[in-house]
Amino acid sequence: MAKVACTSIGLHRVKPFHFRPHQTTLHFVKPSTNQLNNLGKYQRLYCQTDPKTGDCCQQNSESAVKEQSSIEPGVDTEISKAEVSPPSTGPAYPTRDFNRRVALVSVLAAVGLFSSQRLDVGVSLKDITAAALPYEEALSNGKPTVVEFYADWCEVCRELAPDVYKVEQQYKDRVNFVMLNVDNTKWEQELDEFGVEGIPHFAFLDKDGNEEGNVVGRLPKQYLLENVDALARGKESIPYSRAVGQYTSAESRKVHQVSDPRSHG
Repeated sequence: MAKVACTSIGLHRVKPFHFRPHQTTLHFVKPSTNQLNNLGKYQRLYCQTDPKTGDCCQQNSESAVKEQSSIEPGVDTEISKAEVSPPSTGPAYPTRDFNRRVALVSVLAAVGLFSSQRLDVGVSLKDITAAALPYEEALSNGKPTVVEFYADWCEVCRELAPDVYKVEQQYKDRVNFVMLNVDNTKWEQELDEFGVEGIPHFAFLDKDGNEEGNVVGRLPKQYLLENVDALARGKESIPYSRAVGQYTSAESRKVHQVSDPRSHG
């Protein structure tokens, strides 16, 4: 058998490579001076310096890459559209249409406030008297009746006018409301019959014209309201059959003849 000659490059000197992942060692090679100079040249060409900090923006980008790489795998990093705020476009100024709507709402509110005040404050004795039923007609229509003796100069009468108006509007379909002016000599007999000594004097009559009771002077609205409600329901008695508050004396009335003798006021 022939012998194999050994050369300077022998096969026995070539060692087989076995990959061992657990024993692999990384060797870092220190760059040369020439490589460092070339790297600095490329950095000067492609790196923009931040005017505030003086640092290269590449460092910021590298740090951002490191932060992204530090996120654990499997974590959902997608940001929903609802979390992303739209870019600011500056303050929003009201449009002409918006201003018109605000003006319309303001006008409607003012009208509503004025109307409510008109009902509460603007109602006068003349308004109630104009809507009142004649005394003779009230005694003949088969409904219960509220008779108020008043005078135009009576302060308490004027103060209670809004309350009387509200109650009248609520029960006018079931109860008659009559206004008798004590200055009218036409009602002298009724003044004596109902014993009117102070005004305002409210007499409550059932459907047959019989007096159930009376309320005199300034009293809470509830007195008038509950008495009228009892009349409207046809009850045998009223809650306040005799109540007296602050009133104006009927003896100080100014007697005069009305121009129209048919007037019920």
